[in-house]
Amino acid sequence: MHSVSRISRGLFDSLPDAALVIELASGRILEVNAALCHLLGYDRDYLLRLTVIDLFRGQEAAFLVFTEAVISKGAYWTRGLTLRHADCSDLSLEFVGTLLPDAEEMLLTLYDLDARRRRDIEAEGELYLHDGLGEWQRVERVFQDIERENQLILKAAGEGIYGVNAEGKTTFVNPAAERILGWPAEELLGRDFHAIAHHHHADGTPYLAHECPIYAAFRDGRVHRVSDEVFWARDGRPVWVEYTSTPIRVGSRLVGAVIVFRDISQRREADERLRAALAEVDRLRQRLELENAYLQEEIRISGNHHGIIGNSAAVQKILKQVDLVAPTEASVLITGESGTGKELIARAIHEASGRSKRPLIRVNCAAIPRELFESEFFGHAKGAFTGAVRDRVGRFELADGGTLFLDEVGEIPLDLQGKLLRVLQDGLFERVGEERTRTVDVRIVAATNRDLRAEVEAGRFRQDLYFRLNVFPIETPPLRERPEDIPQLAAHFLRDLTRKLNLGEFSLTEGDVRRLIAYSWPGNVRELQNVMERAAILGRNGRIHLDLPAQIASPLPLPGTAEGKAAIETKQDLRARERTNILAALETAKGKISGPGGAAELLGVPSTTLNSRIKTLGIDLQSVRNRARHRSF
Repeated sequence: MHSVSRISRGLFDSLPDAALVIELASGRILEVNAALCHLLGYDRDYLLRLTVIDLFRGQEAAFLVFTEAVISKGAYWTRGLTLRHADCSDLSLEFVGTLLPDAEEMLLTLYDLDARRRRDIEAEGELYLHDGLGEWQRVERVFQDIERENQLILKAAGEGIYGVNAEGKTTFVNPAAERILGWPAEELLGRDFHAIAHHHHADGTPYLAHECPIYAAFRDGRVHRVSDEVFWARDGRPVWVEYTSTPIRVGSRLVGAVIVFRDISQRREADERLRAALAEVDRLRQRLELENAYLQEEIRISGNHHGIIGNSAAVQKILKQVDLVAPTEASVLITGESGTGKELIARAIHEASGRSKRPLIRVNCAAIPRELFESEFFGHAKGAFTGAVRDRVGRFELADGGTLFLDEVGEIPLDLQGKLLRVLQDGLFERVGEERTRTVDVRIVAATNRDLRAEVEAGRFRQDLYFRLNVFPIETPPLRERPEDIPQLAAHFLRDLTRKLNLGEFSLTEGDVRRLIAYSWPGNVRELQNVMERAAILGRNGRIHLDLPAQIASPLPLPGTAEGKAAIETKQDLRARERTNILAALETAKGKISGPGGAAELLGVPSTTLNSRIKTLGIDLQSVRNRARHRSF
């Protein structure tokens, strides 16, 4: 049985102010009175079918803050909520919540502010028309009689009340004003109140006396209402107040004013908490949107363990390393040629770690313009530079609680490496154009096709950053060094591609496999995937059509067959054949690596991969260029 049932329902229904009873646990509306039905324009049965969430749709967060304040204090009020009449017109309301004795229900009373203002105007007009409250109009008598005849009223008032004469001198102060501001009455009486307690704005700028609405009341004869200013307490503390300054007349002469003020500091704090809560909700919403937008761009690779395909010893070693390092927080540096699956290994580490419920954020360091590195990593504040039209969350902040994959980490500019090191060591960073230091909890997995140790020796990469990244190194072998994995990879890609492209069923023949194994795969697994996609598109009648580059060596028999035992090449043989092939391309391109007609274009591989292989195979590039210049003479 709720509270209204325990009292007279007729008494509750006859209350002049609109009211309803809410069950706190469920949010159900237990009872409404006639005044509420009239105020909102709905009948009682309709309102009793609603919950408080239905009533304050879109304002749930604000209502929750208000309800918590009522529960905490026993009673609380707000003007921060809104309701509409049944005719869709907006209502200007003040809400007062009172916790009922059983602490399970709340009485919510609604005051129509427009109606209250109309009554105030009518009351003021009536005072002037009927010469009411004569002692307030005749200021000398008011100032003499207030302390004597109205002492009990002044002492009982919860609002601060004081009076000033036409010179701005304080004439009386009630106990509530003393308590709110900390100034004893004897220190205020006869002194300029504005100079004591109203001399500065909240931001510290001077508040000149001729601008003061309190003094304006006895200059222009109008009532001045201010809803958001500060009075300064005796200890120098700002007290946020709303106040009314009402002029006092003796006949037609303005002789002073009475000021009634209320401390609204707690209300402002509640409003600030609400704004902060809403800002945090908005920040989290933006972050989730960014994460979703990012994750929608990522394609998860299916396959066997961690999505890594292959049964070779090299692949099995990588899987063991993944299982060892994934549960830890150690940084991982994955090295190897382009196209060997470094990102796949990074993803496997993330998904097997305790951070798998948070995102894996990938940053391609080779694709970021130099001037945007810091903004991309750490974000920027609105207006930090030309084009920064809004705040932007950086990749580190986006990956908070998850894993950040720095692909091609060797491309990070040297001047930014120190800032990156600070984040890795301390978890601290600042957005571009912002002084606030933020904290972040991110695990780093980096990848590169460069020899970072050589880059350190050449002064192009910080040694301390290299050691910080290279806690647990994993090397990905090129595809030519694990030919036994090629059939399984090719079959996997073919299945995925035919399903994705809706091309029907295709199968690999023994001849197809021999040709695939015989090729050197300078583009590694990525090139194999592209070749299989082209083969499926060109295929007919369930047979694929392999279209391998021209530099393919003569086909070798499948490993494990009688023919294959006589034709298998060792790792050294494959290395020597690759070296010869690259030298031939360099000679043809006259030592030029990238660009049109360069060796990378002739070989069909990225220039970064070719540079890495030249270093690994010990090819003297300068000698090749010298020979090219000799021939041109």
